This record gives sequence, C-alpha cells and structure tokens, in this order.
Amino acid sequence: MSTIFTEIIKGKIPGRFVWADEVCVAFATIEPHTDGHVLVVPRDEIDSYVDAPDNVVAHLAVVAKRIGVAQVRVFEAPRAGLIVAGYGVDHLHLHVLPIRSEEDLSFSSARHPEGEELDAAMERLRAGLIEDGWGEFVPASLDSPVA
Repeated sequence: MSTIFTEIIKGKIPGRFVWADEVCVAFATIEPHTDGHVLVVPRDEIDSYVDAPDNVVAHLAVVAKRIGVAQVRVFEAPRAGLIVAGYGVDHLHLHVLPIRSEEDLSFSSARHPEGEELDAAMERLRAGLIEDGWGEFVPASLDSPVA
C-alpha cells in the first residue's frame, strides 16, 4: 500500500519540493517547527531508518547536510537540526530544520502556517541550495518532484 509520501512524490498529492535526485526528495512538512523545515524522504518505500540499506542512509545524511548548510545561512540560524523519529508516516523520513535551540526540535513546537508562508520559506531554501551549487537537484518548480 502506498504511503502519503509516495503519493506526494508521484505528484498525486501536492508537495513543496526543494530537492530531487534518483534516491530521494526533500519537501516542506505541513507542520514545520521553524521556517525552512523539510523532510528528506527516499523514493523507495522503506518503513524505518533501521530497515534502510546503508547506502540509502548515507545518501539521505549527505542530502540532509547539504540542506542544513543552506538552512543555516538562509534562515540565519546557529545550527541545523536533524530528527529521525519514524512515527506519523510509515515511510522513512528525516526532519531537517534550522534551529535556534533544542526546543525547536520538540514536536510540540510544530506550527500550521498558511500555504503562502510555506511557499515563501521553501523558495528561500531553494534559492539557497542553488547558491550553494546544488541547482541540478533543485526541481524546476516548487510543486515538482523532478529535478
């Protein structure tokens, strides 16, 4: 059975994409803790972090780092945070977000911003990734999972 993330990756459910390659995509979470919070998700339906092949885990970590570097600069945050919780959707996903304190990592800090606010944050992050030289992995449009 397809997960909601698979439906987003296939374009059947709208998403706000900032990264797409052959292994994974990154898109906005609809419940961001901070501006710029994204999920890095493998294209293959892998249930959890410990079920993923080592090469996929390594790739997700590298993509998360690249996104984190851009987040720190674009959102003027002292750090990028990474969460691998594994609940909510049974499809491996890494939360990558600019943080100012450990409180930003708490799921109790999740917000529900309007679409325009999410779009603006993702466009800033997309521009930051392009500035960092990762333009070939930034989808042509915010709503496309294709680089």
